[in-house]
Amino acid sequence: MRPSSHLLTLTLATTAVALPLIGTAAPAQAATGQVVVFSNEIQPLDTYTDPTGCHSLRPGAHSVDNQTDGPVKLYADPFCLTEVITIQPGHGAHVPPSTGSFSA
Repeated sequence: MRPSSHLLTLTLATTAVALPLIGTAAPAQAATGQVVVFSNEIQPLDTYTDPTGCHSLRPGAHSVDNQTDGPVKLYADPFCLTEVITIQPGHGAHVPPSTGSFSA
């Protein structure tokens, strides 16, 4: 066998072993618990139980209380693209102006 044939054989063997492993990472665990959003004294609290994905915040949201077992991230847009702050479990934060959404 020529050296290039050995390299090709080694590459194919490595690929055959690696391909079944691609995409087998464990999925991210969803946060359990509640995220509670306070807007004002007139509106009831917005409560999100076991939140997953991106959630828009109501205009005028004032504070977020993270009662989940994972971090909650606030974003400057309604699509969870531009992260502003991370709130650790058991903590809360005032919502910075122009915050549009959160994810847990």
